[in-house]
Amino acid sequence: MIKSVFCEMVGIKYPIIQGGMAWIADSSLASAVSNAGGLGIIAAANAPVEYIREEIRKTKKLTNKPFGVNIMLLSENAEEVAKMVCEEGVKVVTTGAGNPGKYIEMWKAHGIKVIPVIASVALAKRMERSGVDAVIAEGCESGGHVGEITTMAIVPQVVDAVNIPVIAAGGVGDGRGIAAALMLGAVGVQVGTRFLVAEECTVHDNYKAKIIKAKDIDSVVTGRPTGHPVRVLRNKLTRKFQILEKEGAGAEKFEALGVGALPKAVKDGDVDNGSVMAGQIAGLVCKTQSCQEIIKEMFSQAEETLNTVKVV
Repeated sequence: MIKSVFCEMVGIKYPIIQGGMAWIADSSLASAVSNAGGLGIIAAANAPVEYIREEIRKTKKLTNKPFGVNIMLLSENAEEVAKMVCEEGVKVVTTGAGNPGKYIEMWKAHGIKVIPVIASVALAKRMERSGVDAVIAEGCESGGHVGEITTMAIVPQVVDAVNIPVIAAGGVGDGRGIAAALMLGAVGVQVGTRFLVAEECTVHDNYKAKIIKAKDIDSVVTGRPTGHPVRVLRNKLTRKFQILEKEGAGAEKFEALGVGALPKAVKDGDVDNGSVMAGQIAGLVCKTQSCQEIIKEMFSQAEETLNTVKVV
């Protein structure tokens, strides 16, 4: 069985984190991933604090395994959520869209492991100096908000630059991806897109079907002019974004078009006019499975790959 220092750090069986996908990563998915031996994550995003608190409590009823909360630091309620996870005894916090530095002392005092998502070597070094426990080096192959560097390029550079554990994210959808991440020096992986089609994932069936039908060229990055590019699957909405880019539209038009687009796809199942966030690995995802089946299959394939790879 593949083990790593990360498993010991957070008390899990397999070195895999479920991505903190906004509007998607709830108690149902997080508890299922944790029960299957990974680290389930609840996404706080911009949700009301009391809703997140209730999701944490639901998760505790559904699993006795470790799980975490993802906090989007640019959110208006980030400070409230940062305090609330301490009150609720959460053991792991992953962060994105900002610097968690001002919360680290408080989190550490409550025994919370802090693992920020980073997209550059400079940010990884900065996070290490601030006292985080590990970093998630995320490449631009991932779904949702992305940087500019690929996973293959960023992971080994971050591994060489810091002395804390590095988790690889972006473009990992099967055991071969896990094996590759380990070869690059990562001690585990974060996976989002593959879990979108998990039986325990509560996204609309139309969303799952679009992931399963996706081909290798079906994802596109929109919103670059805003400074916050997002990777999604192509549809009517992405074509409207592309028209705005050609017209040189200002950020306010992009923001107006994107308002409510994610829940429109996730909850309402409008995958034509909603934002279907997914990574480039979507073309590799071809079936719905339970979280337990997904994780077991991925790690069995990873072990087989690592044991049989040959250089000819």
